[in-house]
Amino acid sequence: MPDSVPPPPQPAALRQSLAQLRPLARFLRPYRWRLVGAGIALVLSSAMVLLLGSGLRHIVDQGLRAGDSALLDRTVGGFVAVVVLLAAATGARTYLVSWIGERVVADLRIAVFGRVIAMSPAYFETTRTGEVLSRLTTDTELLQTVIGSSLSLALRNSLTLVGALVMLLVTSLKLTAMVLLVVPLVVVPILFFGRRVRRLSRQSQDRVADIGAFAEEAINGIRTVQAFTHEAIDRQRFADRVGQTFGAATARISVRSVLMATVILLAFGAVAVVLWVGGYDVIAGRMTGGALSAFVFYAILTAVSVGTVSEVVGDLQRAAGAAERLMELLATQPDIVAPAQPVRLPEPSQGRVSFEAVTFHYPARPDQPSLYDFSLEVAPGETVALVGPSGAGKSTVFQLLLRFYDPTSGRVTIDGVPIQLADPGEIRRRVGLVAQDPVIFGASAWDNIRYGRPEASDAEVRAAATAAAADSFLDLLPEGFGTFLGEKGVRLSGGQRQRIAIARAILRNPPILLLDEATSALDAESERAVQTALEKLATGRTTLVIAHRLATVLQADRIVVIDGGRIVAQGSHQSLIQAGGLYARLAALQFTDGAPQPS
Repeated sequence: MPDSVPPPPQPAALRQSLAQLRPLARFLRPYRWRLVGAGIALVLSSAMVLLLGSGLRHIVDQGLRAGDSALLDRTVGGFVAVVVLLAAATGARTYLVSWIGERVVADLRIAVFGRVIAMSPAYFETTRTGEVLSRLTTDTELLQTVIGSSLSLALRNSLTLVGALVMLLVTSLKLTAMVLLVVPLVVVPILFFGRRVRRLSRQSQDRVADIGAFAEEAINGIRTVQAFTHEAIDRQRFADRVGQTFGAATARISVRSVLMATVILLAFGAVAVVLWVGGYDVIAGRMTGGALSAFVFYAILTAVSVGTVSEVVGDLQRAAGAAERLMELLATQPDIVAPAQPVRLPEPSQGRVSFEAVTFHYPARPDQPSLYDFSLEVAPGETVALVGPSGAGKSTVFQLLLRFYDPTSGRVTIDGVPIQLADPGEIRRRVGLVAQDPVIFGASAWDNIRYGRPEASDAEVRAAATAAAADSFLDLLPEGFGTFLGEKGVRLSGGQRQRIAIARAILRNPPILLLDEATSALDAESERAVQTALEKLATGRTTLVIAHRLATVLQADRIVVIDGGRIVAQGSHQSLIQAGGLYARLAALQFTDGAPQPS
């Protein structure tokens, strides 16, 4: 017969799950006083639950058996007072814990999103966007459930379990010994099934991420999906992924169900045995009816607590998997970071750009250099056109200048400062980009153009739109510049999206301008208007232009021909035509006798 109160069961699976959740402590720390309040309410509610058993014993022994109505009234009154305190403590605990859960998850989402948008483009070469979104939504929702509910239940029931065991010992050592014999039988299935639940939970969450990634890809490419009549195939592929997710979830649910059924069978089976043995003790006069009632109450509390903790273990297993994925993401460091003591770029900016013997490999293609021993000097205010076949390395020049990547060897400088020694944010504030495939956000035209300079006034935004020949179509929209442009600008044509992007760059008014096929999607009339605006914009600032349509770069100060990551020729249009080679061949495909074809 035990002579001391055993500690509550702490299965290895539960301890391991709590260890996985430990990194979340830094998100809980700012709300320590609310946690203290929740802890006080938790202890108080557990104490009140335990007092209910003592109150039940007094009602049966002193009220009912003694036949004293006044004593019964006082006993029931005390019982009601305990219930009132229990209700108040439970309400306070529920509010505080739920508030903390929501607040911590909100902070966690902000932290994860902040880390994601700080990652360099290299990270997204190997990481699916849908998987990141799954971590930001599904995984954080799991943690909200645990922090705001399950963890509180586990702590409350653990306290209740300890208290109930103490009260069981005080009430009857013999019957307590019988109850304690069942505890190892309950702990064993928790140990056995707990590890499987955790593994299956991680698999289930990964399959959910697969669904999100596939759905996002299909929806983003809906026009391509429908243009190639791929709906039936994609439906089947999505159904296959859903089936895999369902299979993983079913396996997890099956294990949890067996665990719960086993725990309940053993725990309440023990209560039945105790009730049977205790009933004989009452009949023999070795125990009062009130004592047996209280003992059964505490035994049921013990069984319910063990059953609840075992169920919460499943939630903790799932949350541990979610926490592991989130902490893994938060622990990932961006490849591109500001140095501890960044070198300040000169003010005002001259706009001088230099590539010095730069060699660069994309992380996804480590064996194939995109630039090789690439050297280029661009003087302040000079307009340089980069031409060459697809894959020659033209866009890579822009990627390195924006410091989305660092060179494998060599260096890139702006105004004489190596950009690896400067703050990436300061570098990018000096650069305006118009991409070949412009990004339009799900917002109004005001917001999309103002993205280039958030503090700009409406008048400045409109002036930039006018310079980019975008005001004419924006004013015709239902709400003018305030019209929602749709996700990724689906309400606009390709040329209209391009003009929004050009207006954004004009508004930014940067000393260095990067134009990646900036007029490729425009009709002839719009192209002429925008080209004029860009020529005005380029005046007095350094401009790098990527162009496949050579007619758009005839006025450049210098044309640089790139092939295989190297500069193979540079000069004016006429000098490159006369020299022959790659540029002359490209020009022959677009021009007649080296002159632009009449439009």
